[in-house]
Amino acid sequence: MVEPSGWMRQVAADPAHSTKYADRFRRLAASGADVVGEARLVDAMAPRGARILDAGSGGGRIGGHLHRLGHTVVGVDVDPVLVRAAEEDHPGPTWITGDLAELDLPAHGILDPFDVVVSAGNVVAFLAPSTRRDVLARLRKHTAPEGRVVIGYGEGRGYPFTEVLADAEAAGLVPDVLLSTWDLRPFRTDSPFLVAVLRPA
Repeated sequence: MVEPSGWMRQVAADPAHSTKYADRFRRLAASGADVVGEARLVDAMAPRGARILDAGSGGGRIGGHLHRLGHTVVGVDVDPVLVRAAEEDHPGPTWITGDLAELDLPAHGILDPFDVVVSAGNVVAFLAPSTRRDVLARLRKHTAPEGRVVIGYGEGRGYPFTEVLADAEAAGLVPDVLLSTWDLRPFRTDSPFLVAVLRPA
């Protein structure tokens, strides 16, 4: 049995957690806040009409925006409440409820690999430690040979940046570019946030 993620442990402790999370981003978007910065970076990296996997898609804010820009998007999230929110707020992409540690999109009839796999919103920091390398390996397996995997999360969440990069290498992914923000600021050893653009080794 797969160890539950930190996210699902929070949901178990507070059943309203997911609804509150989805509603917070709905309010932010309605207020005019920029909630799609991650999607702009991914769009800049991707060819037009790319195949994009939103790994840990939450309420669909990133995948939904990328779909509206003309990309073919599949979003996967372990939380069914957030997947329902994505379906309601961002129709168009294919939204799937599933654990990234068991990611197997061919089993859902999705056979082609992806030009870009994006995992934003601190998703990797919520992974159960025992599943981290498995998740990265599964993301690698779903990436096209010339594709890239983009992971972004903040420090102080129990998954040091050096460890995620080592786990990525063990999973067959090596860095193309390391950034400290989604708006392309360079990564430094004291950066509090990492955006790792990885490619298949």
